[in-house]
Amino acid sequence: MESKGLQPMDSEQLRENAHKMVDFIADYYKSIENFPVLSQVEPGYLRELLPDSAPNQPETLQNVLDDVQAKILPGVTHWQSPSYFAYYPSNSSVAGFLGEMLSAGINMVGFSWITSPAATELEMIVLDWLGKLLKLPEDFLSTGQGGGVIQGTASEAVLVVLLAARDRVLRKLGKNALEKLVVYASDQTHSALQKACQIGGIHPENCKLLKTGSSTNYALSPDLLGKAISDDISTGLVPFFLCATVGTTSSTAVDPLLSLGKIAKNNGIWFHVDAAYAGSACICPEYRCYIDGVEEADSFNMNAHKWFLTNFDCSALWVKDRNALIQSLSTNPEFLKNKASQANMVVDYKDWQIPLGRRFRSLKLWMVLRLYGLENLQCYIRNHINLAKYFEGLVAADSRFEVVTPRIFSLVCFRLLPPNNNEDHGNNLNHDLLDAVNSTGKIFISHTVLSGKYILRFAVGAPLTEERHVTAAWKVLQDEASALLGSL
Repeated sequence: MESKGLQPMDSEQLRENAHKMVDFIADYYKSIENFPVLSQVEPGYLRELLPDSAPNQPETLQNVLDDVQAKILPGVTHWQSPSYFAYYPSNSSVAGFLGEMLSAGINMVGFSWITSPAATELEMIVLDWLGKLLKLPEDFLSTGQGGGVIQGTASEAVLVVLLAARDRVLRKLGKNALEKLVVYASDQTHSALQKACQIGGIHPENCKLLKTGSSTNYALSPDLLGKAISDDISTGLVPFFLCATVGTTSSTAVDPLLSLGKIAKNNGIWFHVDAAYAGSACICPEYRCYIDGVEEADSFNMNAHKWFLTNFDCSALWVKDRNALIQSLSTNPEFLKNKASQANMVVDYKDWQIPLGRRFRSLKLWMVLRLYGLENLQCYIRNHINLAKYFEGLVAADSRFEVVTPRIFSLVCFRLLPPNNNEDHGNNLNHDLLDAVNSTGKIFISHTVLSGKYILRFAVGAPLTEERHVTAAWKVLQDEASALLGSL
C-alpha cells in the first residue's frame, strides 16, 4: 500500500485519529439527552442516504464522522440515554470502554491457552473474583473441578450447558434417547431456552414451559414441576434439564432455587440458573438472598453487560463440572495441537463455547472491577433500585394507574387502568399509551403481557439516569395518559 493516507497500522496515525474518535464519543455522551431516545426513522431510511457502492479512494476520518453525526445517529436508539427505560439496561462505562479499547488494540484471538496465555488466565481469575463477590459455592471456581467462562450472551450460555447436559445423558442412554429428553422451565423463561432446544435437537413438545400466575408472582411452582416430572417419567420420557430464572424478563420474577434444585438433584436433572439481569444486584448483601439455593445448581449465568458497567458483550457463566462442557464441545484438530494442551496443563476456552475464536473480553471486566471497586458497584446498583422505588411511588400515588407486580429490583411493571374497569379496552389503552410516550422521543419504555394483560415496563439502569430523568419520564406518561383518557 502506498504511503499516502491512512496506513493499515501506524502508531502515530492511531494516536492522532483515536484522539479524534475519543473526542467524538465524549461529545456524543455530553449531548446524548438532545437525541430522541427511540430512533424516529422509517425502515430503509439509510439506503437513501448512502452511496450504492464503497469508495475507490480513501476518505478522511472527519468525512466519516460527519456522516455518523448526520446519517447514523438519527437511526440509533440511544441505549445509554438517561431516559432509556426499555427492556433491560445495557451498560456502558468509562472503565468498560477503556477495557474494550485495549482489547481492540491488542486484538488477539484467544481460543487456546497458547494463543495468548494472559487472556485465558485473566479470564479464569476475574471470574473467580466475580464469583466470590456473588458468594458462589467454591465448586464454581477454577480452583476446583468447575470454573467460569465469558460467553457473548445468556443465549449462548444456556445453549452450551444444555448441550453438555444432553450429551451427558445420551452417553448413558444412547443416542436414540434424544427424542425422549425433556427440558423444564417456567413460561416466563427467556425465549433463548426455546432456541437452545431447537439447536440441541430437543423435540418441541418436550420443551415444557410450565404455567405461572400472579399467585406466585410469576415464579415457577416446585409442586407443578414435581408433578410434570413424575408424569413424564411415567410415560417413558427422560427429564434432563431445568432452567430457573432470577429476575425474569417480563417482571423480574424469582424462581425458588432451593426447592427447584432439590427436585432436580433427586431426578438427576441438570439445574441451570439464569440470573442475566438480576445477578448483578446479588453483589449487595441485602439482595444475595435471591440466589440462595445456587449451591444446588450445575451452572449459573449473569450478564455483566446488562447492569454491571461492562460494555457489551460479557456474559459470565460458571459450571461445577468443566469436563461436562469440554466433553460436549471439544475438538482437537491437528493444526491446534500443542504441548500445553496435549499435557492437560491448561484451560482451552475454545472447548467451553460454540465458536473457536474469542475476544479478550476479560480485560474490560477486570478494568470495571479494579477502577470502580466493590463498594462503588454496590452503590451504583442501589441507586438504580432506589430510583425504581421512587418511580413506583409516583405510580402508586396516581389512582389512574396500578403497579401490577411487586417491585424487587429496578423494574416497575405498571399499567393505566381502563375507565369503568373495561378490561377489553385496557390492553388497547396501554398499547396506545406506550406508542404515544415513545413517539415523543423524550423516553423509551417497553411492554410485556402478564395473565393476558398488556403491561408497561419501566426499567431503571442506564449509567447517566438521575432522579430528574425519572420525574420527567413520569410527567410524559401522565401527560400522554391524560390526552388518551380525554379523547375517550
